[in-house]
Amino acid sequence: MCGIIGYLGSKNAKDIIIKGLKRLEYRGYDSVGIAVFEDDIINSVKCSGKVADLEAKINDAIFEGTVGIGHTRWATHGPPNTINAHPHVSSDNSIYLIHNGVIENYKALKEFLLNEGVEFKSQTDSEVLVQLISYIYNNQKVTFEEAVKLSLSKAVGAYGIIVMNRDNKNELIAARKGSPVVIGIGKDEFFISSDASSIIEHTKNILYLDENEIISIKEGKYEVTNIDNNLIIDKKIEFLDINIENIEKGNFDHFMLKEIFEQPSAIVNAIRGRVDYNNNSIKLGGINDYALDIINSDMIYITACGTSWHAALIGSYILENLLDIPVKVEYASEFRYRKTAVTANSTVIIISQSGETADTLAALEKAKSIGSRTLGVVNVVGSSIARKADCGVY
Repeated sequence: MCGIIGYLGSKNAKDIIIKGLKRLEYRGYDSVGIAVFEDDIINSVKCSGKVADLEAKINDAIFEGTVGIGHTRWATHGPPNTINAHPHVSSDNSIYLIHNGVIENYKALKEFLLNEGVEFKSQTDSEVLVQLISYIYNNQKVTFEEAVKLSLSKAVGAYGIIVMNRDNKNELIAARKGSPVVIGIGKDEFFISSDASSIIEHTKNILYLDENEIISIKEGKYEVTNIDNNLIIDKKIEFLDINIENIEKGNFDHFMLKEIFEQPSAIVNAIRGRVDYNNNSIKLGGINDYALDIINSDMIYITACGTSWHAALIGSYILENLLDIPVKVEYASEFRYRKTAVTANSTVIIISQSGETADTLAALEKAKSIGSRTLGVVNVVGSSIARKADCGVY
């Protein structure tokens, strides 16, 4: 899953972005890139490989700006090479974009732009967005934010994006549909990311973008509007209480090794405070209001991806044995697209470590559209699944 990060403030943007990219490494990636304002130009470096490879290519002398964006890419459209890495830049070298998600109608949009004489450099769906924004911005004589909104209205698929424009030196624009975007608000500085773990070192005051929302940050202020109707949205700033040591690799060589060795303590932490030994009962406050409805469900669906899916398979045996009702497990990427037997009297359990897994989020939205009860099992407090599910357990 790709990772995005942006910074606008008074500090060295490159240092903050590089550190943020390192915190996003646990998601997996195959290429990386950065773009930073330097006076009246934007300097950008990107490469296949790791963040350390990017650092080796950066010339510190020309990366002293205070506004910038960075990206870790997991290849979908086009191989993992430098050309396909983000940020992508418009053909006139004025607009830079980083993107998390998939633009499903990119071929039709690209064909239109090619017929208009727009030149493409990469094989990605993401470049189509930046070229479309540039085309609308230059030909329809609208503001930069309006150009972004108009472009997104023509895009089908999922995106979490950050865009910067050479004409608007102290402005970043971010938008979200089906892919997470969080905003960290500090003292006269702003952080944008796909994952709060990359910015909580700097601030724990977090603003979450919801579906079809766009934020413009400039001149020390921000404004959130709806992409479709331009209505200004008053967003609540939340305090995210996360221990930064828990999201770092520590002395381990990689995150998988860390997770393997943390399994005993993870189980203890999951049980701690939830077992009432005096009354021989379990306390799960996050599902109290829905407990009877869950027990009386006609069936339970569990949907997840990757390791969460493996955990779901084991959990399904336990639940079916205890409840005497059918329990089915399905990959979220299948659940979201195919016809299922889920009804309004079903309970759908959604499992995700980050609480932001794109396919799992889409499965949650499908379950809610059917009217099913939804129960989230996630690690990250305040994540999208934690906020959208009817009830849940951290």
